[in-house]
Amino acid sequence: MSSVDMWTYNESATWASMDLTGFEIEATDGGIGKIDEASNEVGASFLVVDTGPWILGKKVLLPAGVIDTVDLDAQTVYVNRTKDEIKNSPEFDEDRYRDSAYRNEIGSYYGRGGRVSDDRDIL
Repeated sequence: MSSVDMWTYNESATWASMDLTGFEIEATDGGIGKIDEASNEVGASFLVVDTGPWILGKKVLLPAGVIDTVDLDAQTVYVNRTKDEIKNSPEFDEDRYRDSAYRNEIGSYYGRGGRVSDDRDIL
């Protein structure tokens, strides 16, 4: 998945233009929290997820490209990453999360399948 695709909802998704705020988030191995904010910006779509007690109230930024499916009836978003991949993602920065350089760092992390490489500090 390219870095551009990482920040774009699936083209065939009927929910891509909906506000997903308040929906639950399910990783491949269980629930991780609720969506605090959802962006539908073209090429810059993302979810800000409040993980609640799961990671001591930490927030995480998820690019739209990690969304697998959305169950509108259950108000649940399913992502194609594990809880550990999400837990180990770069720290959420409240002041920079709309900044393209910060999104590049997040996109690089998730573009590698959530694995951190040794060159992480030069992204």
